[in-house]
Amino acid sequence: MKKILLNYKSTIILIAAIIVGAIIGVIFQEKAAVLKPLGDIFLNLLLVVIIPLIFLTITTSITKMKSPKRIGKIMATIIGVFLITSLIAVIVGFLSTNFVDLVRPEDGEIIKQVLQEESPKVQEENLTIADRTVKLLTVNDFSKLLSNDNIIALLIFSIICGIAINMAGEKAKPVKDLLNSANMVVENIIKIIMYYAPIGLGSYFATLVGTFGATIAVGYLKTFVIYTIVAIFFYAVIYSIYAFIAGGKIGLKLFWKNVLPSTLTAIATCSSAACIPVNVECSKKMGVPADIAETTIPLGTSFHKDGSIIGSMFKIMFLVCLFGTNLGTPAEIMGVLGIALLANLLITAVPIGGGTISEMLILTMMGYPVAALPILTIIATIIDVPATMLNVVGDTASSMVVARIVDGRKWIKSEEK
Repeated sequence: MKKILLNYKSTIILIAAIIVGAIIGVIFQEKAAVLKPLGDIFLNLLLVVIIPLIFLTITTSITKMKSPKRIGKIMATIIGVFLITSLIAVIVGFLSTNFVDLVRPEDGEIIKQVLQEESPKVQEENLTIADRTVKLLTVNDFSKLLSNDNIIALLIFSIICGIAINMAGEKAKPVKDLLNSANMVVENIIKIIMYYAPIGLGSYFATLVGTFGATIAVGYLKTFVIYTIVAIFFYAVIYSIYAFIAGGKIGLKLFWKNVLPSTLTAIATCSSAACIPVNVECSKKMGVPADIAETTIPLGTSFHKDGSIIGSMFKIMFLVCLFGTNLGTPAEIMGVLGIALLANLLITAVPIGGGTISEMLILTMMGYPVAALPILTIIATIIDVPATMLNVVGDTASSMVVARIVDGRKWIKSEEK
């Protein structure tokens, strides 16, 4: 019993903090928002360390790969796993909404009137798809890499930097040693920040419970309930299947033994980026090799979001019901699946508000008026918690599958011993 308590001490403390936060939220309701600054401190501390963490973990992970073949194999495997799991997510999202009317078309005018008062002002950039791609993948100033708004560009730069250090061989050893030392320092900074996690997460949860759902219309409530059911199914069943494929019964056991910290951090912060440190650590405890965990998790934060993909399908199908659009042909169905996958790439890994660009893409490609943007913003807000949970845990499960493909059965055997 003592050993169990020792192994799960951090998790038990986090759960206790979140339960206390939930109780405070229920009792004090909107007044619990006074605790939000305590949660913001925790989130800001994590977000500040994200940029150096991503650069150092990815760069040093690549420099640790002795064989260029391993670098290529890991990257190719990550891309393959992300593609397959994203397709599974978008299909689940479509099947979950295709046979259910999330909202009645006759309610459209009522919903629009409710949203008119608080419609956000959107500044639409006149950029082509090619220009948007360039802006997504690169920046024109080095200083812009040091921003959470350009994480994908930072990921690409980090990969290039790691490959360049490997190409330089022994001559780059001083740089390699410096980056490894810096990476250790950042890891210790994260450990220090996590001492504050119970207070930060508890405060966030109190605010969430105290204010959540007060002004949600029936259509939004229905969307939230269905999405939450789908998210729980995906979390409990699909990710268990991934873990079993990766490591059999042992892999399944390791997954559920170590996944709670990532899950709780995701639920409390609603930020995939903020979960990177915790998620990498959880993956390593599952037995995933460091170079795979430290590459898959940061890349997954930008390129692999199961929850956001399912959420994009819910947004699309909400609009389909609202405007009475008919999806009668296979080509039309394939079209909405493709739009959901593409929109997923434009969702940033930050709390509520990171999906505005992707929502504009959905409206543009589906041919709906820009005035409908607030509708998607509300949906994004109410599903943010379960969506972030799937985004984060999906990367954890994917890292196990990547380890299985890259290293074979031996990755799980070492942990078993």
